[in-house]
Amino acid sequence: MREYLLTLFVAAAVTYLLAGALRRFAGAIGAVAVVRDRDVHAIPIPRLGGIAMFGGLCAALFVARQLPFLGSIYADSRDPSALLWGGGLICLLGIVDDRWEIDSLTKLAGQALAASVIVIQGIQVIWLPIPGLFTLSLGPTEGVVLSVLLVVVTINAVNLVDGLDGLAAGMVAIGALTFFGYSYWLWVQNGVERAASPMLFAVVLTGICVGFLPHNFHPSRIIMGDSGSMLIGLLLAASSISFTGQIDPSLMSSEFRIPVLLPLLLPIVVIAIPFLDLSLTIIRRARAGRPLFSPDKQHLHHRLLEIGHSHRRAVLIMYLWAALVAFGAVVLPLIGEMALIVIFAVVTAGALVAIRLPRLLAARRR
Repeated sequence: MREYLLTLFVAAAVTYLLAGALRRFAGAIGAVAVVRDRDVHAIPIPRLGGIAMFGGLCAALFVARQLPFLGSIYADSRDPSALLWGGGLICLLGIVDDRWEIDSLTKLAGQALAASVIVIQGIQVIWLPIPGLFTLSLGPTEGVVLSVLLVVVTINAVNLVDGLDGLAAGMVAIGALTFFGYSYWLWVQNGVERAASPMLFAVVLTGICVGFLPHNFHPSRIIMGDSGSMLIGLLLAASSISFTGQIDPSLMSSEFRIPVLLPLLLPIVVIAIPFLDLSLTIIRRARAGRPLFSPDKQHLHHRLLEIGHSHRRAVLIMYLWAALVAFGAVVLPLIGEMALIVIFAVVTAGALVAIRLPRLLAARRR
């Protein structure tokens, strides 16, 4: 655990330091987010925060390789190398988009290429556990296609939610930390070696998000841009997918139902709110006859601002929902279904009151 904490600290520290240095560099080369109708900031803000995040990723993986405990991962797996190649490619794609803006189809093709790079090198779904029935072993073609699809969808879900200062970094940090805690607990329960790439990726992802947040929380001094949002989306998907290659679901404790299926659901569970937003966006644009990649100002975070919440409060509410869904899913095997239902109902009621608070206060003033 100490080596995981050290790796998290390195990722956070390097990301924090690089983000501060990149602010002037981004402004000097014109990589600045100008104010558009769908944006919530009032002044141009430097982009390219993804470079700092990728720097934190590289530094953390380098340090982990030198440690006696986590270093064993590199001897047994190519996953860290695959992650660096895929992460570097998706970050480069984002840098080009942050500076010159590329069309949606080109960006989608680049995302698929980056996803293919990590999948072909071994980070892919190997089996589909069906609770109470059987575990379906996937062939090479099915595993590659499913894995690439999962990575691309996760990248775009995170990219869509990156609409308020600190929103994407905070929500992904919550999801990654939840995933790390779940993975570590499951490894202990099943007597598996606790030095594993899924937990390493999750703790590094948490670190780079935490290191970036001081620069990115409202009012933001630099934004991650597509170079950052696509990178952390890829890292989150890679963490969950690599999980399926580390432990056989058939060997898990039979007393739990969720642990058998959760590895496949984690990419969705930990960022359920962005996935919900993505689904609603697709439905909304399809019904209106608009291109699926056309921007608008009707995402969930925009609606919170319309209700009357401040920028920071809207972000914190989204954090609350992300934590509620992610932690609720992973603690189910620990506390039981009825206890979770009670806790979920209480927290949900509180969250709903918080969302409606501006209108309730306005009605009271009348």
